[in-house]
Amino acid sequence: MQAKDVTVVSATLPSAEAADTLLELLDADAFTPTVWEDVETRAARLDVFLEDAAAAPGVAQAVRAAAAIAGFEVSPTVEALPAADWAEAWKRFFHVERVSPRIVIRPSWEAYAAAPGEAVLTLDPGMSFGTGKHPTTRACLQLLDALAAGDLSRPVLDMGCGSGILAIAARKLGFTHVRGFDYDPDAVAVARANAAANGLDIPFEARDLASNLDQGALVLANILGPVLIEHAAEVACAVLPGGALIASGILEALYPDVRAAFEAHGLREARSILIGEWRTGLFSNPTNTDIGA
Repeated sequence: MQAKDVTVVSATLPSAEAADTLLELLDADAFTPTVWEDVETRAARLDVFLEDAAAAPGVAQAVRAAAAIAGFEVSPTVEALPAADWAEAWKRFFHVERVSPRIVIRPSWEAYAAAPGEAVLTLDPGMSFGTGKHPTTRACLQLLDALAAGDLSRPVLDMGCGSGILAIAARKLGFTHVRGFDYDPDAVAVARANAAANGLDIPFEARDLASNLDQGALVLANILGPVLIEHAAEVACAVLPGGALIASGILEALYPDVRAAFEAHGLREARSILIGEWRTGLFSNPTNTDIGA
């Protein structure tokens, strides 16, 4: 298949908080923006990658309108990236970014001196999905960071590990027992490679939710809302007594159904995070409501 040219709509934002507000106002069904924050200047940047160049003016106008509602001005730029330059062009749009109070993600081509207590993950974009840009991943990392203030000996299970970013973050935050699995063997290979690039040896296996027998005191499930509902019993069973579940990949409109499915299997919602149109939930086992968040 021949690679396609890509058009990028970009805008510099005053802060990460402004970026979060903008994401909530933009229509996630129309296009999917990505946001990163410069950890040194604290400035934020929004990028929208489009295969249809004709859509760029409308996207730029939508970004301007959302910013105006939020109370600030932006001047979106539009740039065409030829297919031949696409692989190298990634490097212009991915930089060191803080995604939670302690978690920092850096691409391999940028150096970063970690401050005391920071967990720095080395992850590159491209074929390896899950680099912390999507709202579901960011919310999971924020909740994981908060939970890392508790007992780090609790076993962590990453269900549907994808690129391995959540499992890697858990280890970087200090959790000592971390495992993961995914139904896609290619994802497992990517997760293993990413762990190795971070100097970690994390057991990742290829299997699906229905056949999972592993359990964790902290279970991470950034999958999809309909899949979480279908396999709510298996996911709930993976959470050890007194444990916690971070469930994500859930559109806001579907979240009540996901919550009800987990509650039907004995879990209880502790809190949730909404970024854009995506809501991520933290659920606890009712035998222990103090889960460290």
